[in-house]
Amino acid sequence: MRSVCLLLKIVNLAMTAGLLVMPAMRAHAQAVDTKPAGAPEAAADDYHANPKFIAAVKEARQMEHDKRAGFAVDAYRKANKIAGGRCVECVAGVYAAQMMGGSYKDAIETAKEMEAMAATPMVKSVAAYDRGRAILGKGAEKVKPEQLEEARAAFAEAVELYPANLTAQFKEGVVLAWLGRMDEARKDFQQCLTSLKPGDPARLRVEHFAENPELATHRMAPAFEVTALDGSKFNLDAMGGRVVLIDFWATWCEPCNEELPHLRKIAKEFSGDPFVMISVSWDADDTKWKEAIQKNGMTWVQYRDADHKLANEFGVTAIPHYFTIDSDGVLTSEMLGSGSDVEFKLKKLIERAREAKAVVRNGEATAAGN
Repeated sequence: MRSVCLLLKIVNLAMTAGLLVMPAMRAHAQAVDTKPAGAPEAAADDYHANPKFIAAVKEARQMEHDKRAGFAVDAYRKANKIAGGRCVECVAGVYAAQMMGGSYKDAIETAKEMEAMAATPMVKSVAAYDRGRAILGKGAEKVKPEQLEEARAAFAEAVELYPANLTAQFKEGVVLAWLGRMDEARKDFQQCLTSLKPGDPARLRVEHFAENPELATHRMAPAFEVTALDGSKFNLDAMGGRVVLIDFWATWCEPCNEELPHLRKIAKEFSGDPFVMISVSWDADDTKWKEAIQKNGMTWVQYRDADHKLANEFGVTAIPHYFTIDSDGVLTSEMLGSGSDVEFKLKKLIERAREAKAVVRNGEATAAGN
């Protein structure tokens, strides 16, 4: 019997696609574009001080937090009505709640509404991108080619409207890969690289896709970089052909504590292999976390995710929770609860990683001999 420690997560509705530019761009776009084109400047912000508007927005955000999508939609629409239909932030909130609730057809129409309201190319670009996301969502896991093409066109429009929208360009590359148009996908990924700084955590992911666009058709683990307990940087895309095990846990979770001997065994068994393990803790108390690591001999990579930001990216709502990622960065399995046969899945992945590493070594030796 599997036992699980449950914890409700705070829903993070900010769009992420492995690129860092989009959330900031979205926030900026919504902040500067609160009126339709041609509206008087003085009228742009007059509703923000309205107590009824403030209360409606507060209610909407609480409904988002509580994952009550339908109520959040109603509250955001109420706020926009108070604003005289001029509140782009409110319409964006409606869209986010619809996406959260799986109402993709409605979200497509809301994205079109945002495009019509937008007064700047930046906001129109964000709205076009959101339309593309909703089109893909509507198809779930069985997106038809015509839907892929429709979504691709929306992402391309977003880039044309605002070339700095790297997330839209990245997503267009992904869709092109799904469509089998690998050369075009590679060009999009390469174009993203020209605008990403060398230290950007997303850069390695995009580099991998530019080298091999076919990777974009697989279920990839979210790109992330964190600073571990020992001060080292852990970037998922910098693992260099190693298999990765991610373990979400907490010191107060009894099933997690029961798993620790098993994790120590895994760390020891695969210590000389192309393998790395990272434990991600939900502990709020830094001292207790560090004491538990010392007491339990947890010598592998440790990171404390007190605000659950990383957990939200992986969609983790319960612990212990494991993810195995192969040497190409493809998310191969997800396991929940104690008693998960993590070791069995790792053995197969590590064996393949060993073989790939041997092929590379042999190739290098042959090249050196010539």
